[in-house]
Amino acid sequence: MSAVRQLLVDNAVPALTTPLLEVANLRKYFGGGAHPVRAVDDVSFTIRQGETLGLVGESGSGKSTIGRLLTRLVDPTGGQMRYHGAGASQDLAALSQSQYRPLRSKIQIIFQDPYASLNPRMRIRDVLAEALDTHGLAKGRARTPRIHELLEQVGLRPEHAERFPHEFSGGQRQRIGIARALAVEPQFIVADEPLSALDVSIQAQVVNLLGELKEQLGLTLLFISHDLDVVEYLCDRVVVLYLGRVMEIAPTEALYAQPQHPYTRALLAAAPIPDPAQRRSIPLLQGDLPSPAHPPSGCVFRTRCPLAEERCASADLTLREVGPGHLHACWKTALTPFSLSTP
Repeated sequence: MSAVRQLLVDNAVPALTTPLLEVANLRKYFGGGAHPVRAVDDVSFTIRQGETLGLVGESGSGKSTIGRLLTRLVDPTGGQMRYHGAGASQDLAALSQSQYRPLRSKIQIIFQDPYASLNPRMRIRDVLAEALDTHGLAKGRARTPRIHELLEQVGLRPEHAERFPHEFSGGQRQRIGIARALAVEPQFIVADEPLSALDVSIQAQVVNLLGELKEQLGLTLLFISHDLDVVEYLCDRVVVLYLGRVMEIAPTEALYAQPQHPYTRALLAAAPIPDPAQRRSIPLLQGDLPSPAHPPSGCVFRTRCPLAEERCASADLTLREVGPGHLHACWKTALTPFSLSTP
């Protein structure tokens, strides 16, 4: 076991001690040649049974790519994804698509765009029946009651089974997407920005639904989002990504109260301040995200970091422990106390 992986295991949340998924040195490069696009570059984290782990970062940080790697919608370039569910411990990265197929019922994904993820020519009963049939669940007379049960579980009515996707609102379509994921009785669900296509008034309903289902069914969630307020509300721990690398991992309360990495602080500072009389005490991010095909040397955040020094050009990104379960990848370990704004 690598030193970083051991550090992640040793600093697990005490109440959630059983690992369901251990990701170690995960990489996904697109394209060939001397400068491939490094969408995910040496990422390591652990997800515990029953927890909700948040994955945050700017667009282009690699969040959705990680979700697709865990569900094997894309194949990894390297690294391990060791899954301890379904009665065995298996490295998902080492499995062929045919070997992975039996695990698809245990590892599901909720997509960002609920309409694009549903076949517009299929009634909802057929969408859900397809999932049940594929995995040999609820056959014959048991199928229709199971479909109705799934719809009621996500706050819809049995008669909605006869409608087509275009007859629903965006929030209702996302509930159908959740029902489809639940149909195969999964242990682990990747929620890939499931709120970004929804109105603000509907987002809270879907967040509450996910929280209720997690508690009722004992689910483990990877919640991918750029909405830091939702992540704070829903998640037990948070992984902060930048340019395909992990900048910080911490229990949610610790991350929001005292973030250690300059990038995490900049992300939190970018959130709206409701009081117009206050001003920000932390500078906002400047410049654009560097190209993942030509990442900066040393710390990949240094080209936009207000605290960057010459040493950062050669610094490594090894995660360092700064508190219980709190790790970050900046060599500076004594940042000033964190405050988003001043009067």
